[in-house]
Amino acid sequence: MTEITEYITNDFKAIDSQDTISTVQTFFDDLHFSHFPIIEEGIYIGSIAAEDIETFDFDKKVTDYRFTLEGFFARTTTIWLDVLEVFAKNHTNLVPVLDENNTYVGYYEIEDIMKFFHETPFLKEPGAIIIVKKPILDYSMSQITQIVESNNGKILGVFISEADASSVEVTLKISLGAMNEIIQTFRRYDYEIMSDHQEDNYINNLKERSEYLDKYLNI
Repeated sequence: MTEITEYITNDFKAIDSQDTISTVQTFFDDLHFSHFPIIEEGIYIGSIAAEDIETFDFDKKVTDYRFTLEGFFARTTTIWLDVLEVFAKNHTNLVPVLDENNTYVGYYEIEDIMKFFHETPFLKEPGAIIIVKKPILDYSMSQITQIVESNNGKILGVFISEADASSVEVTLKISLGAMNEIIQTFRRYDYEIMSDHQEDNYINNLKERSEYLDKYLNI
């Protein structure tokens, strides 16, 4: 599989802090970036937001507005899932990339990272999605893995998709196997199943028919 660092690009040079605001406004007018990296004497000092720059004085320099720059970035060693998190947390479609010496090396675009994501086994390989929920103090990632593997399932991917002070939701992609047994084992360990499954639908249909027959017989 392609390494995520192969998606680092330098199609456009980082903006210099001494550039005028009018130059940067023109740059953003022609492109779709929400942010773009700013460098000062070759050092990354933050990213400027396209929506912010619309309110700046066109005859001033970028450095006059350095207090508005946003400091997010990824490193060349950052794994793809953490890169996605940087995109999401900062509501951006571009993330600057620095090496271990804090040298600016280029940037990631969200379209490229999503393309990479679509090539991962989590999306590419056939399987089923299960979402389980449990109180945050009670859940165990090792227990979740053990439940799947003890029922001859293989995990293709797993991540925490929701979390608050009281509970956590974990999304798993599992290679097709004994899905009903996996679901029932999760329930035995007091995990709530948040996703909908054909096995559950079958059981629910049986329950509904049973309840209907009970009502019919009691008339």
